[in-house]
Amino acid sequence: MLRLPGSDAPLRVVGIDPGTRHLGWGIVERVGSKVTHVAHGVIDTDEKSSLAERLVVIDDALTIMLAEHLPTAAAVEGLFFAKDASAAGKLGHARGVVLLRLARSGLPAAEYAPTKVKQAVVGAGLATKPQVAQVVMRILRLAEVPRADAADALAIALAHLSIAPFQAALAAMGITPPPKRRRPRRPVP
Repeated sequence: MLRLPGSDAPLRVVGIDPGTRHLGWGIVERVGSKVTHVAHGVIDTDEKSSLAERLVVIDDALTIMLAEHLPTAAAVEGLFFAKDASAAGKLGHARGVVLLRLARSGLPAAEYAPTKVKQAVVGAGLATKPQVAQVVMRILRLAEVPRADAADALAIALAHLSIAPFQAALAAMGITPPPKRRRPRRPVP
């Protein structure tokens, strides 16, 4: 049986689904092969506040949450290309605050594309948000379905538990994953 590096060491992962209005976070812990839910939530900001004020709220809330739950690793949803440039820009600001707070807290942060998270947790990269939430609820044996942003964050943390040990094992063997193949873009009709 293949033993992955650190597979018996406790690992507490915070997953973060960035957003300037609703930022989801979720913490899971793996000890051996047992995965348990630690906590989850959503940082809601006042959309009438300036972007700078909302970013301060996010940073302050993340600081408190990280100090309370003491994760040992972090995973953040990676960038994806949105059709709305303004929304993508605001998301980038939220991700920047998240990555800065994690770095200042001494947490290594992995980034996973939404489709990679869905593949790791649900088994299908095109799964819907409700499908992801249902699977997360069942995996973690939660009494109810978490809010969408928190469910996404828990899924990101679960994906990290699944993907990171495999990547570490490949690195330990000196194997570099092949570069991502770029799919040709479809012409816009």
